[in-house]
Amino acid sequence: MDPFSPEGELLTIHNAFHGGQYSAVINHDTSGLSAENSIPSRVYKLRSQIASSQAEGIAAELEGEDSPDLAILKAYAEYSQGNTEDSVKTVESLVEASPDNATVQIIGATVLHVEGRSEEALTLLSKHQGNLEAVALVVQIRLSQNRTDLALKEVLNAKRWAQDSLLVNLAESWVGLRIGGERYQQAYYVYEELAQAPSTSTPRALIGQAVSELHLGRLPEAEVALQQALEKNPTHGDALANMIVLSVLAGKEFDEYLSSLQNAAPSHPFLTNVAQKSELFDKAAAKYTAKVGA
Repeated sequence: MDPFSPEGELLTIHNAFHGGQYSAVINHDTSGLSAENSIPSRVYKLRSQIASSQAEGIAAELEGEDSPDLAILKAYAEYSQGNTEDSVKTVESLVEASPDNATVQIIGATVLHVEGRSEEALTLLSKHQGNLEAVALVVQIRLSQNRTDLALKEVLNAKRWAQDSLLVNLAESWVGLRIGGERYQQAYYVYEELAQAPSTSTPRALIGQAVSELHLGRLPEAEVALQQALEKNPTHGDALANMIVLSVLAGKEFDEYLSSLQNAAPSHPFLTNVAQKSELFDKAAAKYTAKVGA
């Protein structure tokens, strides 16, 4: 595909978004795109703003927009800022009214999954027509359910019609990191290529490379990748969380990284998971408290 054609330019934006190059997407000049591609490109720009914690103002910008794509992004922007009750109702309404819209499927399923309604999210995503992002999201949900078998099945089906897609390669890497064995090395190759390419060398790619290195037992190499990720974004939650894990494995101090994570992303899954495990441990330990005296 010609990268300078309207379709090629949209693919460039698509790959930049899924590679974590949110600033590049936000700043991309889309004035030359056709009317057909204007809404998809605007969707990527708005999603990049939300992913970059720049959702403030999006709701006002999209006020009165009747396109399902933009309406659901307005709700998602509000959801990301904590207005969950009203925005979930809006998402539910849009899912019911426009279940075949690709943006509604992706954003609607994302919100439903976060709300603990994963089966509803999967039902919505099952309506997609050749949407690789829907495939990737199904894989993520299946992995969160510990259904690696179904996640692998989804990847293998997608590879029949989208062998060289960035999203399919990433989804296969996610599954490979769960399966283990020789698939750790395969996942590493995917992330290494992304991390070394100027257009996709983002904290996300470097973290993926580091996680692969951790599974392969290559701690020094993993540390280098995570340091590079933190140089690009010192407050990246996933980079900090994985640096804590690496430090524990290497027997190093991690208090600085823990403090940074608590300040940068206090609701990060790593922190909430540790808090839950700590609470469960305290409850279990309380049952066996030594009794002193008669």
